[in-house]
Amino acid sequence: MQPLNRTKKLVNCPQCRVSVVFDSNNPFKPFCSERCQMIDLGAWATEGYSIPVPLKPEDFDELS
Repeated sequence: MQPLNRTKKLVNCPQCRVSVVFDSNNPFKPFCSERCQMIDLGAWATEGYSIPVPLKPEDFDELS
């Protein structure tokens, strides 16, 4: 039987870019901290993130 590969996977925090171990022991993964997690959540809640979609002529009918 071969030993298990115990290398830890490192990722960059999406908010501050600091390296973080990505495993189940980090309750904020993929973020480094609750602070970074809340900053990201706030950006979603205030519509700071969006997916651009081209406007169609029928989209203008809804504005009238």
